[in-house]
Amino acid sequence: MLKKICAVLMLIASVTGANAATVVASVGGEPITDTDITARVKLMARQGNTATDNRRVALQSIIDDNIKLNYAKNFNAVPSDDDVKKELKRMNLGDLSASEREMAMNAARAEIAWQIVVARTILPTISANDEDIAAERTALAREHGLPIEMTIVRLIDIPETEAKKLTKPKSCDAAMEMAEKLGGAPQKFTALQYELSADIRGRVAGLPKLTWSPRVDGSVLLVCDTKKTKEYGDLDKIIKQNAMFKQAMFIADQQLKQLRRKAVIVINDDRYKL
Repeated sequence: MLKKICAVLMLIASVTGANAATVVASVGGEPITDTDITARVKLMARQGNTATDNRRVALQSIIDDNIKLNYAKNFNAVPSDDDVKKELKRMNLGDLSASEREMAMNAARAEIAWQIVVARTILPTISANDEDIAAERTALAREHGLPIEMTIVRLIDIPETEAKKLTKPKSCDAAMEMAEKLGGAPQKFTALQYELSADIRGRVAGLPKLTWSPRVDGSVLLVCDTKKTKEYGDLDKIIKQNAMFKQAMFIADQQLKQLRRKAVIVINDDRYKL
């Protein structure tokens, strides 16, 4: 009888040992297992993140989630399960295993909480000056274009020697005449900035009116006129908000680094040393 009991106990111990997850690290006394890291790696892959050191990145992300949530509790900024589920639905991650769903819930909860903290504690202290707004507008114009109607003169196949002879014209007609006198065949067209091809949009974004662009691929461009459309609306307000948000997130990243230094983080596996 005793032998049978011992055999059963050994079997239980064997099964438990095989299924038990290894504690790789802890933050604030909360364990992080290799199973947690595997679930986070799979979640990252669903989001298109396939870094070569993805397990190390996954561990750092889990640690940051813990730090963010603990800090958010000080401001009563931890979102409800309903809010987290709505965010997961919006993210459209597809069918998740139980471990992946739990990890996705934790990650979404931490991110929402962090955004609430930033909105409450950092954003109110931020202001965007004209320089910040101008830089943000130029970046937006280069990447996506603005709802601005632009009249552009384009001169193609112009030699470098002739391009250097171009001077600032007084009008669009004067630009056309100048180009023709140099033996070129200028093209004049009008389009919304966001409808322009990426290369042209990038070259005219931030280019002063009636100023020839640098020669690229044998062509030069000149913006004759610009006109804001009805779509422009409150774009300046949105641009200002974006500029302020970028500043706030930079400060938030610095704050997170400080919180990491204060946190009690223990790494048990040398492969994950940060």
